[in-house]
Amino acid sequence: MGGVAVVTGAGSGIGRQVARALLGDGYRVALVGRRAAALEETADGVADAMVHPADVTDPAQVRAVFEAVASRWGRVDVLFNNAGTFGPAGDPDEIDVEAWHQTVAVNLTGAFLCAREAFRQMKRQDPRGGRIINNGSISAHAPRPGSVAYTATKHAITGLTKSLSLDGRPHDIACGQIDIGNAATEMTAGIARGARQADGRELPEPTFDARHVAEAVRYMAGLPLSANVQFMTVTATKMPFIGRG
Repeated sequence: MGGVAVVTGAGSGIGRQVARALLGDGYRVALVGRRAAALEETADGVADAMVHPADVTDPAQVRAVFEAVASRWGRVDVLFNNAGTFGPAGDPDEIDVEAWHQTVAVNLTGAFLCAREAFRQMKRQDPRGGRIINNGSISAHAPRPGSVAYTATKHAITGLTKSLSLDGRPHDIACGQIDIGNAATEMTAGIARGARQADGRELPEPTFDARHVAEAVRYMAGLPLSANVQFMTVTATKMPFIGRG
């Protein structure tokens, strides 16, 4: 395998699992997130891991990440656009506008800024091209109650994925999206205890090992640029998604 990858949100959960899986496949991986200590824990002393704390909502910090990666390794082959937040919960009229803006900044603008810099590098490197994998969500298809900010951003990620795919064609840049439902991480721990359903009940939902997400991303990343997984959905088998509501 090999190649150079950038993983955002690499300090925990799915990002950590994917980063470690790519390192295991021989990738050199830049670990991006806000908490340096968490990124160091993900790296676990592996020489091919580069810890680079950054806020994905800050264009200057994002550009610095990709400049550092290009300076050290000369190219970017894969971006896993994973950083995200659930954001505020409640009916639309209860959502604080600043909390809305922050959710959009992290989940959508952050993904765009990272894709923008990856795209820039992939266009100019030799051999050119690369792959961008966006972490969507089941919420890119169907919302949970009280999740207007999160759901809106995840639907928008689908549009970002499609535009990157189209605009990337002339430059050998592929873009796909993985939509994940109930992977067991720190971020989703509450779902296993009880999640609000469309009928108002709160019920525990099944989860699955996040390592299976890493396996799926490894597959997507490992394809030749002549092939692309445009959209993949990976869920706990019994989660209330098909027929949700």
